Amino acid sequence: MLRLNNIEVVYNKMILAIKGMSLEVPDGKIVALLGSNGAGKSTTLKAISGLLKNEGGQVTDGYIEFEGEKISGVDPDKIVKQGVFQCIEGRRVFKHLTVEENLLAGAYTRKDRKNISDDLERVYHYFPKLKTLRSRASGLLSGGEQQMLAIGRGIMAKPKILLLDEPSLGIAPLLVKEIFQNIKQINQEEGTSILVVEQNANVALSIADFGYIMENGRIVMEGPVDQLLSNEGVRESYLGMNKEGKKSFREVKSYKKIKRWV
Repeated sequence: MLRLNNIEVVYNKMILAIKGMSLEVPDGKIVALLGSNGAGKSTTLKAISGLLKNEGGQVTDGYIEFEGEKISGVDPDKIVKQGVFQCIEGRRVFKHLTVEENLLAGAYTRKDRKNISDDLERVYHYFPKLKTLRSRASGLLSGGEQQMLAIGRGIMAKPKILLLDEPSLGIAPLLVKEIFQNIKQINQEEGTSILVVEQNANVALSIADFGYIMENGRIVMEGPVDQLLSNEGVRESYLGMNKEGKKSFREVKSYKKIKRWV
C-alpha cells in the first residue's frame, strides 16, 4: 500500500535528515518504526503526509508511493483525501472545541456526509470513554484521553492508512496498554493499515506485524516482529533484555546503538 524508495530529506536546503531510506507498509498490516529520539522517525511520517513543507523540509531524492501513485511533494490536504491520515506527535487536539466537535473536524474532507453519524458511533465503540466526555472541552482531557481523541479523529477521516507518531508519549502506562489494544482492534476490524512510530519498542512490537529500526536517518535493521524479538542486539538495546532474558532498564533509557547493524 505504501512504499518509500531510497528517499532523502533535507531541511532548509542544507541539513540532511534522512539518508537513502526505504520502507514498505503492506495492505492491512501494522508496521512499527522504532528508534531513539532524533533518529528521523517523525520526519519520515511528515515526508509521507506532506507536512514537511511547513517546516522547511523537502524530499530531495527517491520517491514515496501510495497505492502505486507517487505522493512526494503533494499537498497535505490532497494526501488526506487519498486516504493517508497522520496523528501528529503531541496529539494537537483543538482544545477550545468539544470532544465531538474535534471528531467531526476529522471528517471535514469527506463527501459522504450521510455516513458520518454512523462513523462517530464507531469511534465511540473503540473509545467508550470519549462518548461520556463528548460535550467536554478537549483541553480539559487527560493526556491519554486526548490521544484517544486524536486517533478517533483520524478514524473519522476514513483513512486507508493511519500514521501514528509516538502515541504513548506522556501517557500513563496503563492507558498506553489500552490505547495500543485499541489500535490493534481498529486494524483488525476496519482493515486499516497502520504505520506507528515509537520509542517504546516493547509496546509497538506487541501489536505490529513487521518492524524497522532507524538510527541517524537510516534503516539499520528490519524484519518480521518474531525475528526482531529474537535478535540479541534488539533485545539488549531496544527491549532492555539481557542474554538471560532479564530486564535492564538502563539499556531501555539509553538506546545504545549497535554499530554492527550499519
